Amino acid sequence: MLLADYQAKGLLTVTLVNGETSTKGVYAYRGDLVLKEGEKCESSSNPNDRKPPEALLVHSAFIVENDKIVFLNGLLPKLELLPMFVEKYGADLAVDCIAILYIENIAKAMQVELSGVTYKLLPFKEGLVWNEFLEELYIEKHELKNQSAEDKVAIAYAAAKSYKAKGALVSYEEAAANTIVVVKEAAVGAI
Repeated sequence: MLLADYQAKGLLTVTLVNGETSTKGVYAYRGDLVLKEGEKCESSSNPNDRKPPEALLVHSAFIVENDKIVFLNGLLPKLELLPMFVEKYGADLAVDCIAILYIENIAKAMQVELSGVTYKLLPFKEGLVWNEFLEELYIEKHELKNQSAEDKVAIAYAAAKSYKAKGALVSYEEAAANTIVVVKEAAVGAI
């Protein structure tokens, strides 16, 4: 099973949801997905001990069916991480995968096709990725009420099937040429 393989390899972290939906054979995941593992810890005798990941697909949500990812959502801090995602996980994506990703360093919505999958890219400023995504799909809280955590991801997937992308389809090179510099404000506590 795909999610079990990812778990065994240490590719799933900060896991919120990882289980079967009410549809037999359909699995949901929410959490962070490792794009680039941290270096191995030299001081440990365990070969699987690593430093923290160097790159993540943050707050991801995806649906796995027939050992293929059919739906994908999450946040990439930089557009430059998208090819890294495709290299590591592209073979696990279904040909008709619905991929809607937030990217911090883009200013406008766009679409990019890589390895046969069209990624719908949305700019991200702040907030909770999952909440922003539900709002983007016009999913009301009452629609999720009394649903399991796994089925909430399945509901988002069902809504994403009819999602109309706002941005034009551009080459990855054109998208990369239109990235912006992200300036984050320092949080200040009580004085």
